[in-house]
Amino acid sequence: MRHLLWYIAFIILLFVGDRIVGGLLRIQASKSQFRYSRLYGRMGEADILLMGNSRGLTFYQPYIEEITGLTTCNLSYNGLPMDAAKCLMLDYHDLKHFEGAEKPETWLIDITMCDRENDELLAGFLLYTHRSKHLDTLIHNKLPKVWWGGQVSWLFRYNNEIFQRALFYQNKSDKDWLLDREIPRSLSDEVSKHAYDLEIHPNLIQHLKEITALAQQSKIRVELVISPYFPGFQVNNLDALKAEVEKATGLRVHDYRDALSGPTDFGDFMHPNKKGSMKYMDLLKRDGVLP
Repeated sequence: MRHLLWYIAFIILLFVGDRIVGGLLRIQASKSQFRYSRLYGRMGEADILLMGNSRGLTFYQPYIEEITGLTTCNLSYNGLPMDAAKCLMLDYHDLKHFEGAEKPETWLIDITMCDRENDELLAGFLLYTHRSKHLDTLIHNKLPKVWWGGQVSWLFRYNNEIFQRALFYQNKSDKDWLLDREIPRSLSDEVSKHAYDLEIHPNLIQHLKEITALAQQSKIRVELVISPYFPGFQVNNLDALKAEVEKATGLRVHDYRDALSGPTDFGDFMHPNKKGSMKYMDLLKRDGVLP
């Protein structure tokens, strides 16, 4: 009997300790300047909402704000899939509506988020499910074991890259988060040997269709783009993705895949660096994609 009581006390101690430490970590994440902490802390109000995977980080916020005079909120993340992006944009829309704030004038979306699903990254958004019914529902339906893990243990929610990012940006802005290097000459000279097989997921295109329809119903201006790739880098199926997205949404996709010709404008084959991003933003402003 004594051993049983010890086991019960130990389990209770683990449970209470998990809740206490998990609660402390939640407070730390909520105080961060990281983009999603700001979103769910209702500090993400902006004139221009930017969304993409790692290529969405090319939307260089400080320079956009400089050339437009408007505020920005960038919810892009490395490998972000469209299903998670839809949840984030729904939350952005709902939170702004709840607060009675003006909706963003423009939503700028890179369509290559429809390229892949990323369940490993999606699991990291457990961190914010207590503030997002959309993320909570998506993870519950798609990753039930992960969702239940987060219910049993609060600490489990913080064992991921997204929480580490929140800690990294605890006391500094993440608006400057993009590559600031030039692709090595040894690599750029071999561009013809490299290619990327872009995938097409109809379900992700459907998510994009639904979120653009919501934006249009709310009288939000939506601009869809393909951001630049390194000159000569082959991206298979990109034309097919563009056609499918235009068909589904009824919107034009502004195609800037070949917009930058200088090798020094890129950090790697798929991502312009800071200098290239500024040139890209100038093109978006010139063409009226940026207001």
